[in-house]
Order: sequence, then C-alpha cells, then structure tokens
Amino acid sequence: MSTFAVHIADADLEPDPLDPATIVSGSPEVSGKVLWESADGKQVRGIWQITPGVVTDTEANELFVVISGRATMEIKGGDTIELGPGDACVLEEGAESIWTVHETLRKAYHITLP
Repeated sequence: MSTFAVHIADADLEPDPLDPATIVSGSPEVSGKVLWESADGKQVRGIWQITPGVVTDTEANELFVVISGRATMEIKGGDTIELGPGDACVLEEGAESIWTVHETLRKAYHITLP
C-alpha cells in the first residue's frame, strides 16, 4: 500500500447503479470510488455518494464519516439516526436500514467483510 491523500469533497466518483428493488421512492443515484482494498479483499476503504430519495439496504460492518449532505437512517428494530457533515457512524453487519436522503450525501468509509 502506498501513502496518498484524497480531497474527499470533490473527488471524481464512478456510477454504481442501485438495484431497483432497493428504491422506495424518488430517483436516487449512487456513485463511489474504492481508494484501497486489502490483498484478501476483506478490508475496503473508499468514498460513496447518494442523491436524494429513499432506499433500503443491508449494512456491512462499516465505519463512515459524512463529508457533506444530510440523511435519516432508520435501523429495523433499532435507532433512527440523523446524519450530517462531520458525523461518524458505525454500522453492524446485517443490520437492515432505510435511508431517507434529504441532500446529496457523500461519505468516506472503511468496510470489514467477513
């Protein structure tokens, strides 16, 4: 792994189309960029962005920090979390969520896969 820096707020991202079955309302679009992946593929670091709308997701073991935008994330059987710039969030693998994205949300993340 080489050492590098990325300005997250204006990094170029690549389209990452959503599964239409996960869209509850609106026309949200997702884009992202993997910045680093471990040799075994179990650790991934990157940038992810979603435009306004409502989507469902099954979460990975993840730590992320919101760079810009706002969303409300409801965890099935758990908390409702308001997310905005500067917020850090830890997600439990397998948690079922509903994301209501109010303003295009961009985050930097680290995911640990099983």
